[in-house]
Amino acid sequence: MIVRTWRGVASAGRLDDYPAHFNNAVLPELHGVPGFVNAMLLRRATAEGHEFLVITTWESLEAITAFAGVDPGRAVVEPGAVAALVRFDETVDHYDLLGAFAKTP
Repeated sequence: MIVRTWRGVASAGRLDDYPAHFNNAVLPELHGVPGFVNAMLLRRATAEGHEFLVITTWESLEAITAFAGVDPGRAVVEPGAVAALVRFDETVDHYDLLGAFAKTP
C-alpha cells in the first residue's frame, strides 16, 4: 500500500470552498479509480490561512500512475481546487504504508 500526501492553503474567507470541491468533485472521481483505497482531508489554522492536507491510500504505485499520469510525483490539481486555494503544492509525497493501527475494544 502507498500513501500519497498533498497540501493546499485557503484564505480565511474561503474556508469552505476546498472541502466542498473535495467532497463534490475529487472523491467521486477517486472512487472510480481502480486501486484507490481511501482518503482523508485534514485542516489546520496557520499564519497564512488554513492549510489542508489530503492523504490518500492506494494499492500500488501503478494505481497512482493510472490516476496521476506518467509522473506520479506531480500533483493532480483541478481548476476547482485552484480557484479555492491561494497556494498549493505542485508535487506530492509518497510513503510505503508499514501498518495501520486502531484501538481495540
